[in-house]
Amino acid sequence: MTYRVVQWATGAMGTACLRMMLDHPGVDVVGVHVYSESKAGLDVGEMAGRPATGVRSTRDPQAILDLRPDVVVHAGRIGTYGSHDAEIIALLEAGINVVSINGYSHPEHLEGPRAAALREACSRGSSSLVAAGLNPGFAAEQLAVVASGLVGRLDHVEIVEHADSRAVRDPEYLFGVLGFGQTPAQLEGRTDGPDVALHGMFAEVVAATAQHLGLALDTIEPDHVLHLAERDLEVKAGTVAAGTVSHFNWRWHGVSDGARRITLSIHWYLETTHLDTDEPPLWQLHLTGHPGVRVDVELEKHPDDTSRMPAEPYAVGASVVNAVPWVVAVAPGLHVRPVVTPSWT
Repeated sequence: MTYRVVQWATGAMGTACLRMMLDHPGVDVVGVHVYSESKAGLDVGEMAGRPATGVRSTRDPQAILDLRPDVVVHAGRIGTYGSHDAEIIALLEAGINVVSINGYSHPEHLEGPRAAALREACSRGSSSLVAAGLNPGFAAEQLAVVASGLVGRLDHVEIVEHADSRAVRDPEYLFGVLGFGQTPAQLEGRTDGPDVALHGMFAEVVAATAQHLGLALDTIEPDHVLHLAERDLEVKAGTVAAGTVSHFNWRWHGVSDGARRITLSIHWYLETTHLDTDEPPLWQLHLTGHPGVRVDVELEKHPDDTSRMPAEPYAVGASVVNAVPWVVAVAPGLHVRPVVTPSWT
């Protein structure tokens, strides 16, 4: 079966999703939504470094709705979690299923008006919303849950992600958006940093993991750590002065019966001083129990791929492609994607 799919937004991850879908025989890319005027009207194949398809990108949301695709892959750059709700609700109300790479791992965890609006949109359009991607989407909600099958008594699950930020070249992103090179006093009270702006997104990751594990949570509590540079650091985007932040460790804990049972720990760093190793893996899973399990995970490109795109965006695209048949087949609504989804036929 071939599915008619639209790619929504073509940043680095969106372009990777588009490339993977163009390469897949079961996906017919019928449209692409872009935000910038410079990308509007381009052939979507050429946008992804593939042969021309004759399909042109558009900035007009109504043009996407008029296509009536089976699925829209939503990859809009996230600022504050929930900032794309209006776009997603419009798609769902129009009867279009949505796969998001920026959260919605467990929308029902949100409760309140946001979840209600998303749920009602699915009901009106007989459509579904699910998450795909790496984190959110896979490392905790899928991989850690599979690893728990080796544990008889499970006490604690820790999912650790490492993001080496030394190669980031954009000063506004590194120092402004992320907050590297600032003092703790400068960051205090900030509401637009990832720890606050993305709190809901990563809380959903923990909630989805708990649901798969059959674990009832009392609460999800943040517990973030800042590490300061002991000397001036020169990185691609500029200089990080001694005494300013060189390493963020954002953490979210799922608490059950008063004990922390799930921990999602994300390291963004410019130096490895406060890591266990100078070359950490992309993910580390540590399941404490009887017996315990430790898993280190890396991604690598196919040996025939000579493009500049690294393995991680390709993996995001693959997770999206593999979610398409499931989101089309599942009953309408908000869903926590199952650990094992049907394979392509």
